[in-house]
Amino acid sequence: MDTATEMPRPNPAPTAMPKTSFGGESAPRVLVVEDDDAMSVALVDGFRYEGYEVAVARDGAEGLDKAHDEEPDLVILDVMLPKMTGLDVCRKLRGAGNSVPIIMLTARGQEIDKVLGLKLGADDYVTKPFGFMELLARVEAVLRRANGRTPVPETVRFGDLELDFRRREVTKAGAPVELTPRELELLEYFVQHRGEVLTRERLLDSVWGYNAIPFTRTVDMHIAKLRKKIEADPSNPRLIVTVHRLGYKFTG
Repeated sequence: MDTATEMPRPNPAPTAMPKTSFGGESAPRVLVVEDDDAMSVALVDGFRYEGYEVAVARDGAEGLDKAHDEEPDLVILDVMLPKMTGLDVCRKLRGAGNSVPIIMLTARGQEIDKVLGLKLGADDYVTKPFGFMELLARVEAVLRRANGRTPVPETVRFGDLELDFRRREVTKAGAPVELTPRELELLEYFVQHRGEVLTRERLLDSVWGYNAIPFTRTVDMHIAKLRKKIEADPSNPRLIVTVHRLGYKFTG
């Protein structure tokens, strides 16, 4: 990450008001779990400049403890860490029922880490090197989604379809259903907003995160693939139904 060009400078206006949390009461708390000194300092400076409260952990074990004890609103979690990898931290947090939003930092070319992280329950990932404004956009999108999220049981069943969101597993009539991380996140969002009419634009913003993919056809294509995997008759869907000219609704 090019800290000289990408990271914000210290705030030159001490009277500027910091940003408040998405709930409007206090600044969001971010836990940065990163062992690289330069990266850690740059992230702390950037988030504080944007009005966030920041805590830091320099290895996986410390990050796991602080994620439990300090109850941050979001965790920035590097994959490669001393003592415990970021993947293991994510696994242990989700295994303990901790649903704190997690954005993982992966090195270029570590495609398997991205996939594993999302399957373990990470909310998003950013590939190094990255610009701070890209990371900030993803943080804001994940926090919006988390604040708009209604709790759902760890396991839910709709007919012969069973969803285990903690384990990130789906079965149909007892047989495993292989969903991509995006399909699973899309399905979870539908379940969380059961009965609501969801526009394509809202799904793009809430599931895909920030507005990097402007094409609503992206939503249609993912829903078509998801229907083929979970509907008894994809040509006549009963779970994810189309609401003409508006969007989609989950009726399971």
